[in-house]
Amino acid sequence: MPKHKPLVWLPACHRNLDLSDPGGYTVLADRYAAAVTALGLQPVLFPMADAADVPDLLALVDGVLLTGSPSNVEATRFGADALPTDLLDPRRDALTMALVPAAIAAGVPLLGVCRGLQEMNVALGGSLHQRVHAEPGLMDHREPDDPDLAVQFATRHEVALTPGSAFAQWAGATQAKVNSLHGQGIKRLGRGLIAEALAPDGLIEGVRVEDAPGFAFGVQWHPEWRHAENLFYQRSLEAFAAACRKEHDNRGTR
Repeated sequence: MPKHKPLVWLPACHRNLDLSDPGGYTVLADRYAAAVTALGLQPVLFPMADAADVPDLLALVDGVLLTGSPSNVEATRFGADALPTDLLDPRRDALTMALVPAAIAAGVPLLGVCRGLQEMNVALGGSLHQRVHAEPGLMDHREPDDPDLAVQFATRHEVALTPGSAFAQWAGATQAKVNSLHGQGIKRLGRGLIAEALAPDGLIEGVRVEDAPGFAFGVQWHPEWRHAENLFYQRSLEAFAAACRKEHDNRGTR
């Protein structure tokens, strides 16, 4: 029997899309699943998973991709007060706060994208700016108010990449242009995170987990967006995919 593709866990978001249905919906933007599929991996969801399920479910998968989301990480998780304008997802927060350290400890490849980077930071004891655009000296990193996704996800600014880092290797340079669609951003860096990509205003936009036993990176931009047209995005995702395939092969020998 042929082996299945490496499995990548994409933690879902939770929405009340239909006010007449109080049970809510489990949702995932297709572009993340499409990118994972294009890399030769199999995206999987565990819609009702909670923190207690993390050890058993991690044993089934070969990678974790923490996706972006319109929702914010709840500010009470890093010692601040939630803003009245916050769109929150407490179920996702509860899951990912447990999932991040567990995946790192187990050496399961981990890639955090946008909200996923922020989840990594908070799960490791860091904090966030709740409204980056309102902070003195910081840029407005939010997407344009335009219904065209191509406009929203267009490249917005450069990031400075640490020489010799994986980011610089993927970019083939120490600078790269990236998109920008976020309101929150890293304020205090979490334990064991090394900043290796900085926006022009100094905001941390790319990290690696120091001394992680496996692939463990987070980015504030969205490499899943039209990645085949952007060499930096594509190489980043291919590195994650290679780590997932290696994890998959290693599982077959254990």
